[in-house]
Amino acid sequence: MTTAINPSTSDFTAIKQRQQATWACGNYAVIGTTLQIVGETLAEAADVRAGQAVLDVAAGNGNASLAAARRHAQVTSTDYVQSLLDRGRARALAEELPVQFELADAEALPYENGSFDTVLSTFGVMFTPDHRRAAGEMLRVTRSGGRIAMANWTPAGFIGRLFKVVGAHVSPPAGVQPASLWGTEPHIVELFGAHAADIRCEHRTFTFRYRSAAHWIAVFRELYGPVHKAFGALDATGAASLERAITALLDELNVGGPDSLVVPSEYLEIVITKD
Repeated sequence: MTTAINPSTSDFTAIKQRQQATWACGNYAVIGTTLQIVGETLAEAADVRAGQAVLDVAAGNGNASLAAARRHAQVTSTDYVQSLLDRGRARALAEELPVQFELADAEALPYENGSFDTVLSTFGVMFTPDHRRAAGEMLRVTRSGGRIAMANWTPAGFIGRLFKVVGAHVSPPAGVQPASLWGTEPHIVELFGAHAADIRCEHRTFTFRYRSAAHWIAVFRELYGPVHKAFGALDATGAASLERAITALLDELNVGGPDSLVVPSEYLEIVITKD
């Protein structure tokens, strides 16, 4: 069981504003598109069906939203970064998929109780500063018997370890539980168990494929908000140290040999049936 951490509401507000700025910088949509297979897998795990009302929370550029729309669900895609919603909308238009895109905070969803058959999130809601509030909102807008399905990076996987490397160079916000806790079954049970008829967790892997460690770092330093911001907060010496540490992690986990970068990253696939 994890230890509860309770920063004040004002602290959460300031943290959320900084996080919003982080995800708005760089160009996460380019990174996010490479993760599309996770949205498809999650939609299958959640058994998304035609005609269901589906909400994608912290949707980014809409991977899970598009996956649900391909299954003929009635999809609402939400995020608190307008530019990411705009990119998702462009993707949906290109594929002629009917998706509603709406600006919304995962911790204060603007929907009635029980509005959705299925609520999805791929590597999104896990970054909210107030875990309990975000979980409570997902539960609130899901109908009884409906499903909540998430894909969350685990602490032991590549991205979970990357967060630790970055955190060792740029201190994370004080009083906020690590995002990677959402990738652990005990934390999910703690957040959702009291209102769940069933919780299924399965460890899965997404594989990052790049030309080299240097290529991965160049792409993520430019486009991925948390890495972009971390390098920007450091002086030349600190940035060089962070680059060496990330390179060492990539080299350790690379299974692609000397001529390419192939790094498996574990995530937890979660499907919760609301009681």
